[in-house]
Amino acid sequence: MAKNKFHTGAGPSQRQLRVGELIRRRLSEVLAQGDVHDPELNRMSITVAEVRTSPDLKIATAFVLPLGGDHAPEALEALNRNRSELRRMVAKGLALKYAPQLRFVLDDTFDRMDATRKMFSDDRVQRDIAASHEDDDAV
Repeated sequence: MAKNKFHTGAGPSQRQLRVGELIRRRLSEVLAQGDVHDPELNRMSITVAEVRTSPDLKIATAFVLPLGGDHAPEALEALNRNRSELRRMVAKGLALKYAPQLRFVLDDTFDRMDATRKMFSDDRVQRDIAASHEDDDAV
């Protein structure tokens, strides 16, 4: 079976992962240096947890979170307001054919981890886990 020119597998291609990580690093540098012409954005400390790219590498979705998770809506608004300038600055430091369009999404990984921890610490869940282990031992 011949592959088409775009990756059609279940996950991202190695190229998408590599380019996403390059964009993540560059975007983190740009935000840390405070070179953007927006004092409000420069006052914020924003973590870029991950960048996922589209198969054609023309769209890059950055998963971001301000330090401590405070003022997340304002941080997202400031990033979106400066999207064009950030795109130019990120592309300037990378050797890509196209400057990817940047999209920003709040990273909820830590919230999901907390919810999972809370769920596993529930007495009913602990009881079910213990019962499951007893069933495994009996087999």
